[in-house]
Amino acid sequence: MDQEQILARISSMVEDERRLRDALASGEIDSTTEHERLGEIERELDQCWDLLRRRRAKTEFGENPDEARVQPSSQVEGYLE
Repeated sequence: MDQEQILARISSMVEDERRLRDALASGEIDSTTEHERLGEIERELDQCWDLLRRRRAKTEFGENPDEARVQPSSQVEGYLE
């Protein structure tokens, strides 16, 4: 995935978040469903942001950004701030 594809995926997931919140507010889904799906989206968003950072770092240091790979969500979620 190149940078443009990653950014497009991020935008799509942000829109999915908005639709989920709207669906909850209108009573189309329950809070459990919203919470579960939001958790999935948030984990995938974290992975996309991590991949984007990795690609940018590789570019900055003269490496091939295409060598950056998506990390497992368990690893990305475990990063310390």
